Amino acid sequence: SHYATYSNCYVPDMPLLIAQILAYGVIVYFGLGLVFAVAFVVRGVQKIDPAAAAPSFGLRLLWIPGSAAFWPMLLSRWIRGMPPPTEVTAHRASAGRAASGRGRAS
Repeated sequence: SHYATYSNCYVPDMPLLIAQILAYGVIVYFGLGLVFAVAFVVRGVQKIDPAAAAPSFGLRLLWIPGSAAFWPMLLSRWIRGMPPPTEVTAHRASAGRAASGRGRAS
């Protein structure tokens, strides 16, 4: 039995209860994520990334798992209408300095 006995009272075994709660939490998270992902790849992705103006059906299918996993962040960006973040690398920083005339002399 998966119940422990304490003073003639049956209580669920705690590790099993914790595992069930975590499993249900994961199911709910990805269930909500899947619902969000379908709506997001149909309408939302164009709002936060203008470069994705007309993706193919196959590409939209590829976006669904990632959108379901990262749905809280994507939902936040969709609501706020945020563009994709600009990548910050040493190369971009160097190119920016050179373009503004603050680069090293050759």
